[in-house]
Amino acid sequence: MNHVADRLRAGSRNGGRVGVTYKYFGAPDGATAARVPISMRPEELGGDELGMNGMFTKIKPETMAAMVLTGIEGVPLHRVPPLELVVLHPDYAVVKLPMTVVDPLRGIGEEAVGAAAFIWSTVPDRGGPRDAFNVYQLLHEWQDFSHRLHEAGHQPYCLVWP
Repeated sequence: MNHVADRLRAGSRNGGRVGVTYKYFGAPDGATAARVPISMRPEELGGDELGMNGMFTKIKPETMAAMVLTGIEGVPLHRVPPLELVVLHPDYAVVKLPMTVVDPLRGIGEEAVGAAAFIWSTVPDRGGPRDAFNVYQLLHEWQDFSHRLHEAGHQPYCLVWP
């Protein structure tokens, strides 16, 4: 199992693997998420895909988890829970994000999103966007995604492929 984690984390030491794409989507359970083929287009993911304009396609799921949990919940980076591997295929992987990565966003307002963006922009030794305004935009997109997941009764997943 360590080689699986190493493969999915390979970019964290070098600032990200070149050409890796991340598609966020919602599914009712892991079995459904595992059946999402890499050829599906965003509109075929039930409208739950995050970043329909491609804004999120290069943000790693562990970075999104840390951004929300550190910026909003105050969780130290080293305490952010790991992602759950749903399926590992030679050409792609599907991971499940903890619900704690989307739930905190549903009940917060504009000021809390701004504060979370500022907090994340100041955290040392982390990956992802560094500019507070870019983080603010990402968190707003993630907040919309959280509402769509909740309304559909879905859990957050990420399709990862080179």
